[in-house]
Amino acid sequence: MLGGGLVLAVAGCLVGALTACGAGGGHDAAAPAASGAGASGATAARGGTIGGPGSACRLPVTFALAEKWKPESTVPDSTGSSASPADDLAAEIADALLHQGPVTAVCEVDAKPAGHLGFLRVWTGEPGDADARSVLQAFVGAEKGASHATYRAFRTGGLSGTEVEYRVTSELLDETKTERALAVGTPDGPVVVHLGGLDDEEHRAMLPAYELAKSTLRVTAP
Repeated sequence: MLGGGLVLAVAGCLVGALTACGAGGGHDAAAPAASGAGASGATAARGGTIGGPGSACRLPVTFALAEKWKPESTVPDSTGSSASPADDLAAEIADALLHQGPVTAVCEVDAKPAGHLGFLRVWTGEPGDADARSVLQAFVGAEKGASHATYRAFRTGGLSGTEVEYRVTSELLDETKTERALAVGTPDGPVVVHLGGLDDEEHRAMLPAYELAKSTLRVTAP
């Protein structure tokens, strides 16, 4: 059977533009820019923490959540012993939607309880030799309609990473919006944290939650 988080992810992605499901992507920029993602640096009021034991999503990293934002795992529930054809089809759709480039979506943090239309989504990959920038470029490159990607390096909590700001054009809605993502490497593999949003206004309103996550990002203790 599919877990509740996965069902929500599938439903959300199937109406992507209306639920801010765009999960990042695009093309490489010519060079990093210091005025890239999150230049303002304002952070949201702190709520809980995600990533550690006992949290809604067990992750290779931990970070603070903005107040009222609700986390939920998007990892399939494997406890069921049988599945209907409809479940199998949903699982196939979810498998396609929850993979982007070298990473897989494992957690989403819903902004709706805080009054916004969008998500912070966390994606993880297998350990390997690829650095954070390469992982992020592959993630962005796998998103249809992405362009004008601007990358820059950052450091936080002992971690070195890369973040990107880019534009995504929806052919369905004939509109373009801004998205952001960051990537770091951990002993358990790369982690990508992505912020979308219904439109540019919602994206700007949610930036403090993204900045809070970035500024509190730490490798999960063993």
